[in-house]
Amino acid sequence: MASLSQGEVTSRGSMWELDQNLDQPMDEEAGRLKNMYREKKFSSALLLRLAFQSLGVVFGDLGTSPLYVFYNIFPRGVDNDEDVVGALSLIIYTLTLIPLLKYVFVVLRANDNGQGGTFALYSLLCRHAKINTIPNQHRTDEELTTYSRQTYEENSVSAKIKRWLEAHAYKRNILLILVLIGTCTAIGDGILTPAISVLSASGGIKVQNQNMSTDVVVLVAVVILIGLFSMQHYGTDKVGWLFAPIVLLWFVLIGSVGAVNIHKYDKSVLKAYNPVYIYWFFRRRWNSDIWTSLGGVMLSITGTEALFADLCHFPVLAIQIAFTLIVFPCLLLAYTGQAAYISSHKKHVADAFYRSIPDAIYWPAFVIATAAAIVASQATISATYSIIKQALALGCFPRVKIVHTSKKFLGQIYIPDINWVLLVLCIAVTAGFKNQSQIGNAYGTAVVIVMLVTTFLMVPIMLLVWKSHWVLVVTFIVLSLMVEVPYFVACILKIDQGGWVPLVIATAFFLIMYVWHYCTVKRYEFEMHSKVSMAWILGLGPSLGLVRVPGIGFVYTELASGVPHIFSHFITNLPAIHSVVVFVCVKYLPVYTVPTEERFLVRRIGPKNFHMFRCVARYGYKDLHKRDEDFEKMLFDCVLFFVRLESMMEGYSDSDEFSVPELGTGGGGGPLTSSASAFLGEKTCSTMCSNGELSFSSQDSIVPAQSPPSLRGMTGSSLLTRCSEGQASTVGDELEFLNRCKDAGVVHILGNTIVRARRDSGVVKKLAVDYMYAFMRRMCRENSVIFNVPHESLLNVGQIYYI
Repeated sequence: MASLSQGEVTSRGSMWELDQNLDQPMDEEAGRLKNMYREKKFSSALLLRLAFQSLGVVFGDLGTSPLYVFYNIFPRGVDNDEDVVGALSLIIYTLTLIPLLKYVFVVLRANDNGQGGTFALYSLLCRHAKINTIPNQHRTDEELTTYSRQTYEENSVSAKIKRWLEAHAYKRNILLILVLIGTCTAIGDGILTPAISVLSASGGIKVQNQNMSTDVVVLVAVVILIGLFSMQHYGTDKVGWLFAPIVLLWFVLIGSVGAVNIHKYDKSVLKAYNPVYIYWFFRRRWNSDIWTSLGGVMLSITGTEALFADLCHFPVLAIQIAFTLIVFPCLLLAYTGQAAYISSHKKHVADAFYRSIPDAIYWPAFVIATAAAIVASQATISATYSIIKQALALGCFPRVKIVHTSKKFLGQIYIPDINWVLLVLCIAVTAGFKNQSQIGNAYGTAVVIVMLVTTFLMVPIMLLVWKSHWVLVVTFIVLSLMVEVPYFVACILKIDQGGWVPLVIATAFFLIMYVWHYCTVKRYEFEMHSKVSMAWILGLGPSLGLVRVPGIGFVYTELASGVPHIFSHFITNLPAIHSVVVFVCVKYLPVYTVPTEERFLVRRIGPKNFHMFRCVARYGYKDLHKRDEDFEKMLFDCVLFFVRLESMMEGYSDSDEFSVPELGTGGGGGPLTSSASAFLGEKTCSTMCSNGELSFSSQDSIVPAQSPPSLRGMTGSSLLTRCSEGQASTVGDELEFLNRCKDAGVVHILGNTIVRARRDSGVVKKLAVDYMYAFMRRMCRENSVIFNVPHESLLNVGQIYYI
């Protein structure tokens, strides 16, 4: 490629200088908006109330673990008291290191404006480093009030890590694969948690009637599960207020029963708080079934990852208060009390929880245990919906129907397709295994994999986001892996005893996510490489070489800049185009939400008499299109607002902005460079509007393009004269023109790019693209449904792309 001449460099520099002068920061407006989303200060009374409410949302899964832990530690029975004390000591310090120290006091701080989970960590990383595999972000996106990021010194460790991550595509892909693995195993939790929690709680029926068949217990559990999943479409808005009292009552119950059992049966188990008994436990059982016991101990911290994923909008301090004052002490009392009971009744280890309950409160305890299991299951099901929604927003899952179940809470959603898949798999696991042991093995495998993924993702978070010293990072990862790796080995050794279930589930969801994401990225790359240059559009003239018929055409595209290839495909094959053309780009950003008043950006493409605009609708991974009841009306209103606001910038007239000395070669009246012609071709002025609240910024986008033959050799002044011919005399004329076009009719033009594998592709690629991806495309929802486009106003433009 030929090098740029000195005049071209000078011209480009002047244009960038002009762009910077026009795009001045709005400190006052930005400050007002940022104050709306700044972390709130909570009073002590409000913090305590939020800590109470968090019990029902965050801690249900972790709190129901005492139902099945000791049975999975000693599936073959207990030989001596020292083994019980050693197992209790392992439980105590595992609860201390993982849920308390790692998650409550470290990982929870890595939330994304109140959102937790694997994708929240990934979105944080995407904002601090360019690792997003779909590069559809623009510098204006970084000005969002919810788009927080850090800056780095050139030679700092954080800057070096950032450059290392951005250097090669394979590193970004490895990071994405790691995130998908964590996400898919978390979905497995949404299947296994209801199965083991409800089955364990239902087992209380058999304790009082030893002659009852296990099939009856399984049938009761299946009936409860069917009822639970069948009620999901109603949402939890109306009954959610019951969750916190139920879980609080549950923790008070298990803590009180544990304290009574310690006093009643064996106080000597309190020596388990001395960690030396962990060493003696390993030494005694090393040659027998130590790995089986470790897999059982692992179940005592199941629900810890859900604690992070279900963070919602609870402040971190409220979670910390609830865990340290209620959850942690009650769990320690519950496990210690069970250990005391087992020491005196070694044959009752299989159902130690229910047998340790006094007869006077047995059936009330059974009802509370069942209710707590349902609440725990509901929390993981809701977390699964949220995970699927986040994956869909980041282009990693097929488009599925999402129902918003609450008018007050944005995060309460329901996904019908996923709900019935979870129900079928949950019933299959419950009825297939019929016992807690094998389900527990499967559950532990899923949980420990998610924990390991979180540990690895926390390393770049601590370096890039928190800018922590490398000593703290090493300490964190060593302590975490020192606990999690042995548990991982223990769970992997149980693959043939039920541990294969989460691996199969995770593999299936991983294939769906990765294939969908791969084809989505390839389709976006095709759109980017085949987009039409602005110089070509300008060369067509105001009529675009066609008949401009009355009406408005909304052309949907994945591109946030440039003219999509489907537009050239459309005007090449049809003899007419609408009088007003609006290119609409709907894109998701790595933020949890985009404030409504900042959602839409509107820009003009070409001179005014072309009547072409671009509208970019930006969403976060928690936002829902369903909230935009009339997407078409919002788009048109934003275009009208843009035209009105553009008239306020008459001081920046074309002759002032694009004067010949600024844009001409060498400062004279010579020919414009290709960069200058592209710069002239897309004069933009972005608006952010909603419900009458407006904020305004201006910018000019430079899109490199070659000048068409019809424009070459023209002077800057003659080109400006040509581009301004036929321009509306007043803003009122253009507004009237737009309204007339709307009354004439609106057509939504959607591109339908079909991705196919090349003929010389391998068998695996052909299966993935031609069959798997094609099947998912046919089964998923159309974009027209998501955008609420009327069927009679829809026009699909198809094209095939071979990868």
